[in-house]
Amino acid sequence: MKIIAKQSILTTFSSYLGVLIGYFNVLWLLPYVLDPDQLGLFRTVQDLALILVPFAQLGIGNGITRFYPRIKEKQFSFFTMSLLLSLVGAVLVALIFIGLRDYLVLAFAANSPEVLDFFGVVLLIMLFSVLNSILDAFCRSFLEIAVPTFFREVLLRILASLIVLAYFQDWLSFSQLIWSLSMIYLLTLAGMIAYMVRLGIFKLEFNFQVFPYGFRREFMKYNLITFLGTTGSLLIMKIDSLMVAAMIGLDANAVYSIGFAIAIVIEMPRRAVSQVVMPLISEYFVANRLEKIDRLYKQVAVHQLLICLLLFIGIWANVDNLYHFVPNKEIYEAGKWVVFWIGLGKIIDILFSINGEIIVYSRYYVFNITATLLMSALVILMNLLLIPSYGIEGAAMASLIAMASYNLIKYTYVKIRLGLDPFSLDILKIILLGLFVYVLQYFLLFWLSTGFWDLLLRSLLITFLYLLGLIALKIAKDSQKELIQKIKGLRP
Repeated sequence: MKIIAKQSILTTFSSYLGVLIGYFNVLWLLPYVLDPDQLGLFRTVQDLALILVPFAQLGIGNGITRFYPRIKEKQFSFFTMSLLLSLVGAVLVALIFIGLRDYLVLAFAANSPEVLDFFGVVLLIMLFSVLNSILDAFCRSFLEIAVPTFFREVLLRILASLIVLAYFQDWLSFSQLIWSLSMIYLLTLAGMIAYMVRLGIFKLEFNFQVFPYGFRREFMKYNLITFLGTTGSLLIMKIDSLMVAAMIGLDANAVYSIGFAIAIVIEMPRRAVSQVVMPLISEYFVANRLEKIDRLYKQVAVHQLLICLLLFIGIWANVDNLYHFVPNKEIYEAGKWVVFWIGLGKIIDILFSINGEIIVYSRYYVFNITATLLMSALVILMNLLLIPSYGIEGAAMASLIAMASYNLIKYTYVKIRLGLDPFSLDILKIILLGLFVYVLQYFLLFWLSTGFWDLLLRSLLITFLYLLGLIALKIAKDSQKELIQKIKGLRP
């Protein structure tokens, strides 16, 4: 348990440090150094590469985590097979990408032709990211998660900062800067390999006859199901920015990307909670304890919404203050409403709690594939309909509509099939509290000028009012009692 606790603490530290570095890059360094069309290209090349990763990975990363306990004695043959399969997946995706090049040219040529010069960078980033994800999954099986998280969340962002600074100092041309993106992914991969060699867990064994009969077929079946179920989730994260670049231009994608980056922090607590509750949901399903799942469903909905709604209110109330510090803000503050629509979409996702995780670990897990593919089709369709009329705000609204529809479908399915429901009176109290706090802070502090002091005072007032309301309305009162008891226990 000490090892797990230590790894968890270090992983959490790396994650939040990565967020700080990422915010510095996206909200200050990139807008300061790069022109809008250059920033848009910088983001579009990465997004295009990363959207290919789950297709190339074929779901193998999740398969490693699930099947490793069954195959520990043949772990290095398993590791080698996983690496080779991911390489095959990467080659297949690269060939398809090259085969579809003419269609990609049609998509980007009109508004973002610069992207066409860097398809090689896209494929290299995709390849290095796929291999890195396999190494990451294998380290996770050994409970070695802190250092891989550091490489992924911190080192990669630091290296990105360095190459942008190198361009700023005229040590690199802009073309070299974009090609350098692939090199920082390669360096991260090399660091992972060196780390695993040092631990003695990087070893290639090509004896694939050691696996039990039917193991490989079962492994690939699970991988493909997982792959189909997770691809749509990534599409909704990346497809909007790519469609903005293709349909409007790279400068518009730069504005959109900054707005998206401001809003996405709202869902960080949800990601952390999801990682913690997944093993519990799996365990409860094995024991057929639906009443415990229902209780967890409601508890997670309340606690996630409590934290994430506070973040949403704080960000939207301070949106002008946040853009105040962005270089060339007169260009990028056009994405202000992107922050609102994306943030609202994340709140809706959080409101419906862990419905996706419940479906995945239930016997109805195949439905998650259907729901995800429907969402993917919907988000593409809504982008095609809304971007021509509303520009970057249309892309954000498309994500909101797709996210709301996706969650409504999953909520209804879980309700009908399993009789579970995340909603309680506390949810209504939190929503009303959030609306009250937002309106009150607006009228109390309307006289402040945009800047640091407005940001500080508004954030403190929102937090104070929110916590006061939480106590007065007795929201999550059991958790409040537990926290008070723990505080009392710390007294001498």
